[in-house]
Amino acid sequence: MIQRYQRSDTKKALFQVLNSFLPFLGLWVLMYFSLNWSYWLTFGLAIIAAWFLVRIFIIQHDCGHQSFFKSRKLNNAIGFISSLFSTIPYKYWSRTHAAHHAHNGQLEYRGLGDIHFLTTEEFRNRSRWGKLSYWIFRSPIVQFLIAPIVYLTVSLRYPFVRLKGWKKIRWGYFINNLMVVILYGGLAIVLGWQKFLLIHIPILLFFGMIAFWFFYIQHQHEENYKKSKDTWDHLLASMTGSTYYKLPRVFQWLSGNIGFHHIHHLNSKIPNYNLEACAKENPVLNKFVNVLTFRQSLKCINNKLWDEEKQRMVSFREYYRK
Repeated sequence: MIQRYQRSDTKKALFQVLNSFLPFLGLWVLMYFSLNWSYWLTFGLAIIAAWFLVRIFIIQHDCGHQSFFKSRKLNNAIGFISSLFSTIPYKYWSRTHAAHHAHNGQLEYRGLGDIHFLTTEEFRNRSRWGKLSYWIFRSPIVQFLIAPIVYLTVSLRYPFVRLKGWKKIRWGYFINNLMVVILYGGLAIVLGWQKFLLIHIPILLFFGMIAFWFFYIQHQHEENYKKSKDTWDHLLASMTGSTYYKLPRVFQWLSGNIGFHHIHHLNSKIPNYNLEACAKENPVLNKFVNVLTFRQSLKCINNKLWDEEKQRMVSFREYYRK
């Protein structure tokens, strides 16, 4: 049913590259000049620029799936260039993200490409300190402010994930980070460290917050799918373990259609510019998925633990009441 949507379209891909990178660069330059007027204006522009950086990251994401262009070389080239903007190492992240797709919804594999969670039984068996540390970790200020900062400044600066056959991936990781240091260091020298930091740090901060929010909503919703690997099913994991995040058109565009996350998990070879058409032309794909609007998604903040008995996410309040 959906195989024909995985065909890459070079014209659509190039157009998306232009309408993502050029506005971001234009906003960056505008932020530089706005420093002479008001930093509040600079800060406001940083929020808009962060959304375009999200769009650039979606291009990087699709290139990692080898779905954005028909050519593998072109995918890797544009993916690498995108990573210099997002500061997220291209091949390392795409490999860990592939592992996430392969194991999404399996209770034995958690925290790789997704936000870590505990089952109610695991939480019950923790010590007082263990429960407190998890409570702190799952708090909104940690999840959507501190965690993005730690992820961008620590987790992505050293390859903590080490799997067999990853020697080349790790070398590519260090090269990616070296290029980021050279590029950003050069800009800082030319423009001045203070100006560079005042411009780019807010962009990366808002970008990280938006990205973590999407990761959270896509896989931490209440009516979720979590099974042991021996009973795990790819179709069910895709359709009920991921959400259809129904956003206003402008935010759907800025987020590169990643709200159609159930279809993306069903077939990761579908480029983002074909996801909406796939959803509209095959309404059955949206019949059993968890549809969330932005207002509805706010309730997901309360989802803290996976209740294996109820087969859904529960809040701490519900857990203690039980």
